[in-house]
Amino acid sequence: MREVAKAAGVSVATASRALNGLSNVTQETREKIEAAAAALDYVPHSGARSLTRQRTDTIGVILPDLFGEFFSEMIRGIDIIVHGVGKNMLLGNMHGSPEEAANAIRSMRGRVDGLLVMPPNSSADTIGNALHRSIPTVLLNAKPKDPTTPFVTVDNYAGARLVTEHLVAQGARRIVHIAGPAGNRDATERKRGYLDALARHLPEATPIVLPGDFREDAGRDAARLLLAGQMAFDAVFAGNDLMAVELMSELREAGLVIGKDVLVAGFDDIPLARYVTPQLTTVHSDITRLGSTGALMVLRMLSGEQLSGENGVTIAPALAVRGSTAGPLKKAAR
Repeated sequence: MREVAKAAGVSVATASRALNGLSNVTQETREKIEAAAAALDYVPHSGARSLTRQRTDTIGVILPDLFGEFFSEMIRGIDIIVHGVGKNMLLGNMHGSPEEAANAIRSMRGRVDGLLVMPPNSSADTIGNALHRSIPTVLLNAKPKDPTTPFVTVDNYAGARLVTEHLVAQGARRIVHIAGPAGNRDATERKRGYLDALARHLPEATPIVLPGDFREDAGRDAARLLLAGQMAFDAVFAGNDLMAVELMSELREAGLVIGKDVLVAGFDDIPLARYVTPQLTTVHSDITRLGSTGALMVLRMLSGEQLSGENGVTIAPALAVRGSTAGPLKKAAR
């Protein structure tokens, strides 16, 4: 900055005001300073600038994973808001580990103005006491342990009931559920919604729950188990779209017609759900909105609003009905 000021023939304070976009510098002086900065290839030191201005203009985002369309859609929703107000986004990955989650959160201190955190297993218990009161923080896809932290989440239970009731209405009587990871809050709520809907609408039916982990392999394994003939089924509700898509691929290779021989539904409505054949019926949880709503809440806190758990947002899901549950079923059950 001193070199720029000297080259432009102005004071360091004037050069600083011009390069920080302040208005109390004449246009002629500003152009002279900018020309000197360009000639010297001057780049502002972000750390020093943050110390001076006492803000970083950066929002931190910490997720348990970065793989898959669920997380990319969430990041897209956050970026729409953050970029729209001229701020930066700093992305961190905790790899699903509570210890790494706490470390990732601590590493953001001093580097961001606000924080968006999606805890492992969608449970605030997994991040312990790592959140710091001095950093405005919003939980994504989780509810806090205490009422002081705002959050935005999806009503997984309601979504699972919606899709299970749809399968029943389409004539399915042996509905299998592929669960998500054990201990995962989203998976637990989706399984609970499936069980309650089945108990209400098909009280004579025996629930069939297969293990899963929200990854493609679980869908493939479930399909192979079902095809081995160990149990009768005419519909499958997978705990997320990735498992549902892989399940459909295996069933189709075995000669089954999806939407006729067996109905298949998922959860999340990732973009891929609309590009498989047939298109996948799923619960539209509006992942992009999940991210953008959280980002807006952080910005509100940075502007001085006091938000807490009372300001938490629960997004009501909707059912996206597509060809994978078109029906009518050719037979009552395999």
